[in-house]
Amino acid sequence: MLNQRAEPSLDHLFQALADPTRRRMVERLSQGPASVSELAKPFSMSLPAVVQHLQVLEQSGLVRSEKVGRVRTCSIDTTALTQAEQWLNDQRLAWEQRLDRLGDFLAASESE
Repeated sequence: MLNQRAEPSLDHLFQALADPTRRRMVERLSQGPASVSELAKPFSMSLPAVVQHLQVLEQSGLVRSEKVGRVRTCSIDTTALTQAEQWLNDQRLAWEQRLDRLGDFLAASESE
């Protein structure tokens, strides 16, 4: 399992979530869809900068957007989050198994 890489979509997902601004946007979108200008309100940055953050989120698969007239509305796509959750659960399970084996080894060596 050494040198095994995560799927590219997971790489993009975790890269997108590495930025605190994008995490806050995802948190906001978890409450429901929002327009770009609505997402931009809590941030002291230009609208083009907000759009760049949203593009990263869209490329990672976390966010979808649609434009109706002059308003672009963004919403969260739970498929990417489910994929990340599955990967994290797999990692947690692997570590728990390793720690269980270590515990068994230490208990056996202690009784010797």
